[in-house]
Amino acid sequence: MRRVKLDRIDQRILRDLQADGRITNVELARRAGISAPPCLRRVRALEEAGYIRGYYADLDPKALGFNVTVFAHVGLASQAEADLQAFEARVNEWPQVRECYMLAGETDFLLKIVAEDWVAYEQFLTTTLTAAPNVTNVKTALSIRNSKFQPGVPIELDSDDVFEAEAE
Repeated sequence: MRRVKLDRIDQRILRDLQADGRITNVELARRAGISAPPCLRRVRALEEAGYIRGYYADLDPKALGFNVTVFAHVGLASQAEADLQAFEARVNEWPQVRECYMLAGETDFLLKIVAEDWVAYEQFLTTTLTAAPNVTNVKTALSIRNSKFQPGVPIELDSDDVFEAEAE
């Protein structure tokens, strides 16, 4: 993976793609102030360098019948690396778990779990999560609503948005 030094145009491309992954290359190039062919080359270089990991559709969980979102704080009996990796591998097999973070502190892992309803979550909790090897405790927090969802990272452009296009 070749690293690319990010200039202002790259930052603009990343910011615009993060906001709208379906933006056309022509529109992306227009916003960045460059022509379409060099814009596409930059996007490919950013992908190859690992700055862009992929593209996906943001689906509405409720429209698809997933009405419950739970955050589960999971404690493990052992924090040996092999046990941590075994737990992470097991979590990757559970489609209900949409995000998994290993934490420092009192909780070993934080899981974001979606379920059709509370009964489906309870079934997952009692038959899968708490029954998993090495899990000693699970504390859950039910999400009431989401007031902000902004995936990715904040990309700030240097100074203002008006700039001269670089020669390609």
